[in-house]
Amino acid sequence: MSNSEDSQQYLNDILVKDEDEASGDESDRQDGHGSMLREQDRFLPICNIIKIMKVPVPQNGKIAKDARECIQECVSEFISFISSEAIERSVAENRKTVNGDDLLVAFSNLGFDNYVEPLSIYLQKYREVSREPD
Repeated sequence: MSNSEDSQQYLNDILVKDEDEASGDESDRQDGHGSMLREQDRFLPICNIIKIMKVPVPQNGKIAKDARECIQECVSEFISFISSEAIERSVAENRKTVNGDDLLVAFSNLGFDNYVEPLSIYLQKYREVSREPD
């Protein structure tokens, strides 16, 4: 199996929910190779999620644990969703590396057109800055 097929299988395993998981513990899932994925391997770190969530909340405001965990899972699934579409494009073009343009096409293909223009501008500025010598 090629690296791109491994990546696609990994993302498919993350996105697919078996009936067994609905009745069982969802803290671990198999990665398609017989080994188990830990919850921390499937989700973005909760501390990063909390930092972002705290920005609009008043200083004396609180965020419930279940709200933090819900956002953590949703954000992680969203990233997997976009990534799997970008991976499909790179695989279709016989490339092993997913680039920013693949992500922009994925956003467009999946109906997130409002994100394409600001992300295109950001990507262009990022590329300009990263090309400049120190």
